[in-house]
Amino acid sequence: MPEITLTTLVVLCLAAAAAGWIDAVVGGGGLLLLPALLLGLPHVPAAHVLGTNKAVAIVGTSGAAVTYVRKAPVKVGTALRIGLMALAGSMTGAFFAAGISSEVLRPVIMVVLLAVAAFVMLRPQFGKQADAVADRRVTRARAVTAIALVGGGIGFYDGLFGPGTGTFLVLALTAVLHLDLVTASATAKIVNVCTNAGALVMFAYQGSVMWQLAALMAVFNLAGGLLGARMALRKGSEFVRGVLLVVVFSLVAKLAFDQWA
Repeated sequence: MPEITLTTLVVLCLAAAAAGWIDAVVGGGGLLLLPALLLGLPHVPAAHVLGTNKAVAIVGTSGAAVTYVRKAPVKVGTALRIGLMALAGSMTGAFFAAGISSEVLRPVIMVVLLAVAAFVMLRPQFGKQADAVADRRVTRARAVTAIALVGGGIGFYDGLFGPGTGTFLVLALTAVLHLDLVTASATAKIVNVCTNAGALVMFAYQGSVMWQLAALMAVFNLAGGLLGARMALRKGSEFVRGVLLVVVFSLVAKLAFDQWA
């Protein structure tokens, strides 16, 4: 592990806690955690920053997932099937990550996120309550779409690039399976554990994880994740919707800054 000042270590731990809270509520904790690691460890190779980020994030996401499963109406079987596909997708994405230019991906992702934000604002009932379809048995076609699109596609993106994965998962699960935002966020946490695990395995295999730093930051990330999950469950879909819009616009601003600043 590189030499890290006490001030930097405190800032990184606080960032990990805040990222855990954001990730548990609506996803997108990497929006805060990755820049914090990059700024705090400017001389560390990017691959080590990405690997350490995954090692931290998987702990908080797992804690939030357990909290949601205990208290929210999550269909664990469906979530695990999507998660297994996401695990394979994220490992594949991590494998190809070195050959992809993030400058090409950022503008595309910004356009998609702005379209998502416009849709959520123009459809105030989106995700407020589960659609009737969600109360019936999920059709085979809809389940296959969720596994392929949500699992394979977003899993691949998480391993390849990463920022906003949790947010994309929440939106896709709400749209494809007609879940309310709280249940979608709960389901997304299970899937996100799998995407993090897939990418982490690849980064660990490549020796790109700073385990000591990750272990310390993971404690704070877990605390933030547990708090965020409990707040989302208590405050409901309207709260999640508000946080979702804030995270989406923040993510667009961050990507725009990285692209053109």
